[in-house]
Amino acid sequence: MKLLVTGGAGYVGSVCAAHLVDAGHDVTVLDDLSTGHQDAVPDGARFVQADLAEAADDLLAEGFDGVLHFAARSLVGESVQRPELYWSGNVVTTFRLLEAIRRHETPRLVFSSTAATYGEPEQVPIREDSPTRPTNPYGASKLAIDHAIRSYSIAHGLAAVSLRYFNVAGAHGRFGERHTVETHLIPLVLQVASGTRDVVQVFGDDWPTPDGTCVRDYIHVDDLAAAHLLALEHAKPGEHAIYNLGSGTGFSVREVIEACRTVTGHPIPTTVAPRRSGDPAVLIASSEAAVADLGWRPQYTDITRIVGDAWRFTQSRQPV
Repeated sequence: MKLLVTGGAGYVGSVCAAHLVDAGHDVTVLDDLSTGHQDAVPDGARFVQADLAEAADDLLAEGFDGVLHFAARSLVGESVQRPELYWSGNVVTTFRLLEAIRRHETPRLVFSSTAATYGEPEQVPIREDSPTRPTNPYGASKLAIDHAIRSYSIAHGLAAVSLRYFNVAGAHGRFGERHTVETHLIPLVLQVASGTRDVVQVFGDDWPTPDGTCVRDYIHVDDLAAAHLLALEHAKPGEHAIYNLGSGTGFSVREVIEACRTVTGHPIPTTVAPRRSGDPAVLIASSEAAVADLGWRPQYTDITRIVGDAWRFTQSRQPV
């Protein structure tokens, strides 16, 4: 298929683009490089550096079989402080993409959604029919986009799938996580191991969990990419399907840090900080729907394997 990958120079987008190229698809990556990296665009993909809202119409006029939409702002804290960036950069920009999709009759869309659409869960594991009550503008913006996509599918016959990620981690060869502002646990811990950070903060050690630290569901980025390829194949005209993507297994903050110590051989000092407001104690996905409907099943659920791939990528970025 001829596919447009928006945000394909970012972490998840670049890994998915690499998988698409490897599968034989004709891939165009669109990215403004505001947070992405041009060297993360996989070999064999065409690269267009441009603003999505401005370029989507002209690009889709070329005729594409589908769009995989990763381009977005994704910092929770920033979304609270500057919500206008998220309503404009996520919601308004995606509306313009949807309009271009409608005008040029692009048949398929796979959207990068998030577990943040659920907010604080009433029960775990979290299913797709769980209440959606996002606690920050980032999650709210993604939920608004899910609603917009559903209406376009019903009205215009778009075959669409939203994939709600839990904690994405790991790396795919030279494609990995490198944010200017890093907020994710595993890369933060690995920064300590590589010497670019002194200590890891643990936000609360008195949570109602076995070791007192928060528990999260980590999914390997390669498993995530595999789900996107399956979503493209299974998208049905006039339908908007939503699937959670997680391993179905939770690891505590302390377990993740210990896995990083094992992989890196570094002691990784920690300090306990107060709990962060809005942090649920446990977030674990039910991915039963993706397993049943897409035939998807995560292959890399061992936290040491996930950390090991991320560590190899981190080392590859270190100066020689």
